[in-house]
Amino acid sequence: MTLRSPESLRDTLGAGLLSFPVTHATADLAFAEDAYREHVAWQASFPAAGLFAAGGTGEFFALTPDEVARVVRAAVAAAPDKPVLAPAGYGTAQAVAMARDAEAAGASGVLLLPPYLTEVPEEGLIAHVKAVCAATGLGVIVYHRANARFTFDAVRELTDSCPNLVGFKDGIGDVDLMTRIHTRLTGRLVLVGGLPTAETYALPYLEMGVTTYSSAIFNFAPEWALSFYAAVRARDTEAVYRELDEFVLPYLEIRDRRAGYAVSIVKAGLTAVGRPAGPVRPPLADLTPAELDELKALVDKVIVA
Repeated sequence: MTLRSPESLRDTLGAGLLSFPVTHATADLAFAEDAYREHVAWQASFPAAGLFAAGGTGEFFALTPDEVARVVRAAVAAAPDKPVLAPAGYGTAQAVAMARDAEAAGASGVLLLPPYLTEVPEEGLIAHVKAVCAATGLGVIVYHRANARFTFDAVRELTDSCPNLVGFKDGIGDVDLMTRIHTRLTGRLVLVGGLPTAETYALPYLEMGVTTYSSAIFNFAPEWALSFYAAVRARDTEAVYRELDEFVLPYLEIRDRRAGYAVSIVKAGLTAVGRPAGPVRPPLADLTPAELDELKALVDKVIVA
């Protein structure tokens, strides 16, 4: 993959749908690299604007740093013609190391996931982002979620201080904040919808400048995901709400039954379409056999048929 400038990456990602591939696992929970490479190559064969390796859907939180490095390199090799973004997270030192390794691996950008466990003050969060941005020449997207909660003043300071901060992914649903960023920092950042499941919020978020989102459904139903995205961008309200009613809302009813199912249901979706990716790693849990049957019936009816 030819490395892109941060600005070019920002514009590319904002113009299309984003894929967040699952990370394949063997029955004993080892990284199934060959199967993962095949999956990423399949995802890259569709017109996704970018692929995010080992993100939230890719179980970043359950991978070791060495495994993250392997996953990123596998994705870069499998999708040489697509922007591949690598994850960085945990404490600042670990996030800096991951950002540097992402550049060494040939990734096109970095998704900075929230620090885990501990709550952080705003000045600490700002210092954290600045350190990661300073560690790499790649474009960086921050994920506004969990304990990484940004105020507008923090976002403005970071955009002033970090030229390679090019994106803001919202996983909280703060309409006021998103409106302020869209209005007062127009064009500076690509705004990415990151609420699970992102399709649910895609149409109203478009009015706040959120031109793209992370589609986990893309993993097992790329044609459907791209068609739905096209309807969102065209503001085809009738088509969007029809698909929400027929597929997304029933899908959410399964997803919401247990904590962590936002990831588990995606791997189950791959099983449902005959492209199994293996089990999720603890502390997540897979869907029950009955729930998998229910999901397969939904997928067969709405997507495959």
